[in-house]
Amino acid sequence: MNKSEKFVITINRELGSGGRTVGRLLAEKLGVPFYDKAVIKALQEKYNLTVDEIERLKGRKHGWWADMERIIRIDAGVSMEYYLPQNSDAPDLLTTDEMFKTETLILQDLAVEKSCVVAGRSGFHIFRYHPNHLSILIQASLEYRVNRLARKQNISEDEARKIIDKVDKMRENYVKKYTGTSRYDTRNYQLVIAADGKTEEEIADVILQYIG
Repeated sequence: MNKSEKFVITINRELGSGGRTVGRLLAEKLGVPFYDKAVIKALQEKYNLTVDEIERLKGRKHGWWADMERIIRIDAGVSMEYYLPQNSDAPDLLTTDEMFKTETLILQDLAVEKSCVVAGRSGFHIFRYHPNHLSILIQASLEYRVNRLARKQNISEDEARKIIDKVDKMRENYVKKYTGTSRYDTRNYQLVIAADGKTEEEIADVILQYIG
């Protein structure tokens, strides 16, 4: 990946590995936007974006991004609390084909305009043909993930383990459904990092050293 040209870094991560925080830190260090599920979901819901609406915006005389930036003011930031599924709620399983297409279009067009870091959302697949794309997987041992999630969410280790098991299955089902591959297949990534024994800051620095 050449950081002197427009680039996309995608980070797939296991829940509890700290991957989302790593993505945010990495984006800050590189001075580029950070996009994740919360941002894309907020844009879809708040502005009722659909494939048809995006295509309509693209068809205007002015650039589609100019319209989007004016309407949603992405540079001002879209903030949502980090989401963890509770009880019977399973949002990833409720994703429709239309929603996935909309997410894909939003991410692809965001990346056309600016370099960015993308966490999740099957970014490794969406940007697999991007000419300047770095795909990363951040993993960790189950013990590390359970301890970290329990600490951050102030829940018991047993509760954390149940949440991790649920989210792992949801994310794998989501990725298999929309990409035809497994998110654990290391052939989808240029860089795989084990988070155990490292801080999020240290992992972000490892990625920066890899980029050079």
